[in-house]
Amino acid sequence: MRLSERQSNLDTQLDSAHTLWHPQPFRDIRPAWCADYPDLLAELLALDDATAEALNNDGRAALGFLANFFPAASDLVALSAIPACTASPKVEHGWRWAWEIPGRKQQQIEAFAAAAHPTGLPVLDWCAGKGHLGRLLALQWQVAVTSLEIDPVLCDQGGQLAARSGVSQKFACKNALTVTNAFSPQQQAVALHACGDLHRRLIYSGAEAGVARLEIAPCCYYRGVAEIYQPLSGALQTSVTRDDARLAVTETVTASARLKRQRDKEMAWKLGFDLLRREISGESLYRSFKPVPAACFRGDFSAFISLMAQRENMLVPQGMGLAEFESLGWQRQREVMRLSIVRHAFRRPLEVLLVQDLGLYLEAQGYEVSIGSFCERQLTPRNLLISARRA
Repeated sequence: MRLSERQSNLDTQLDSAHTLWHPQPFRDIRPAWCADYPDLLAELLALDDATAEALNNDGRAALGFLANFFPAASDLVALSAIPACTASPKVEHGWRWAWEIPGRKQQQIEAFAAAAHPTGLPVLDWCAGKGHLGRLLALQWQVAVTSLEIDPVLCDQGGQLAARSGVSQKFACKNALTVTNAFSPQQQAVALHACGDLHRRLIYSGAEAGVARLEIAPCCYYRGVAEIYQPLSGALQTSVTRDDARLAVTETVTASARLKRQRDKEMAWKLGFDLLRREISGESLYRSFKPVPAACFRGDFSAFISLMAQRENMLVPQGMGLAEFESLGWQRQREVMRLSIVRHAFRRPLEVLLVQDLGLYLEAQGYEVSIGSFCERQLTPRNLLISARRA
């Protein structure tokens, strides 16, 4: 299926399901779809904890579950299935190249390098950090690499690592959003998990300069989005807000049991606070609040409410039964985890929509584009790679 055809079909399906994935159960006590799909609501609320956790973490399984009540979900399974990239054989470079790289990050870099297509041209390593990816490509492809990074400390550390490895890698300490002379037609550009406007800037400016090849694994699509995502490739039927774009990158696969327990507690306490504020204010609608630091959860629920009330300028009347609101918060947490399965089922389709939008823009600029997954989702859910060759 051609990229444009897949995008058109995916756009149509996501637009038709907008009322399912756009509402946020954390904010809406009962999203509007609950009234439209009472059997789905009942089955979700009846799920045991293990099943609810599994469905929240497996979008494909969640779509299959949802298809029992919303048949079009079956189409989204196929439309969001991206084939694996063809990977070159792994090349061993010894332990020195991977100095200071955490194991999981090293595996991601190696998988990206194996899926990318060498051209023999100099490489621009975009938003490079310490230049780990660029250093590996300099070793593996035997080409000169320029690693662009805004942080001078990271540039200095990356330069030392490059010297230790004996590779042809230099650092350009520049702001990726404002740099004007970074691109050349005789160049290949790579970016592993450049966020939001950073990967969009690479696509815009790289295509404008006629960079010979781009290899981009995007991340954090919501960054730089004011309210509504503005497609690069033309209008979409599907309206994607900043929060919707954030939904596409909320999947995690590495949380320990301890972190999951902490996550559940933080959600329950925040939901308890939300219910308390609604009760005191008489307002039925959710009112957002700033991110809550982890330190706020170290005491008991009463201390948490005291901190939140002070921060949010809310007066808690004497005699309010805080234990009741803690209990209600845990009850809401259990419901939110189950209702969120519906929204989480659409994470991958939304991400594919956003990535294909980038790919179609590059096609319109004269590139031959392929999109594949460069590693398994257990290594990183942000595993989509846009490979674009100047036609």
